[in-house]
Amino acid sequence: MTEMQIAGLLRAMNIVEFFELSNGKWFSQRTSHHLDVGQLEAGKSDLIMEMVDKADPSVVKLCNQYRIDPTLALCGTRITWNGTMEQGEKKYAGATMLVPIADSENPNEGKLLHEQSSAEKTPVAGRYVIGSDESLTLIIEDGTLYSEERLWFASPNLRLRTSVLKKSGGFNMASFCSEIRMGVSKPAEVAIPKA
Repeated sequence: MTEMQIAGLLRAMNIVEFFELSNGKWFSQRTSHHLDVGQLEAGKSDLIMEMVDKADPSVVKLCNQYRIDPTLALCGTRITWNGTMEQGEKKYAGATMLVPIADSENPNEGKLLHEQSSAEKTPVAGRYVIGSDESLTLIIEDGTLYSEERLWFASPNLRLRTSVLKKSGGFNMASFCSEIRMGVSKPAEVAIPKA
């Protein structure tokens, strides 16, 4: 794929194409700043992003949890991570599923369904926006938490991410991540627009 073809693809990108381009294994380096205490923290992790068909049982189950018609799902993306934080070599791991539901008025915006970390909480859908600069912004908020992430590709194998996390109890954190693709589990099947 030439630079010109990639540029053409990025101009026409939608949420499904963004997830397709994110498919594979990534090495992530993160620096986080805990604003309330002025503490910096660094970490690294391996991320695996895997596209899942919109008819997959895990996508249907997640839609049902949010009481949303599963036929409205655009796709599913399963994300798993395994990493360490520099301070004390603290390890962390986890997994989640993301399912975008496009807004009927604007296909570059919509709801983002995500697995809840606690089964007791009522699911709260996030939002996504694909900007004119081809960045993806993900926003999740409920009564106690506001999270905003912005992701964009610097090149096909280099993705950048910034995030802000605010909790009502006074916890505020800002992070920057650089993510380098280490491999692709399945080649993305993205149609390249003709010039």
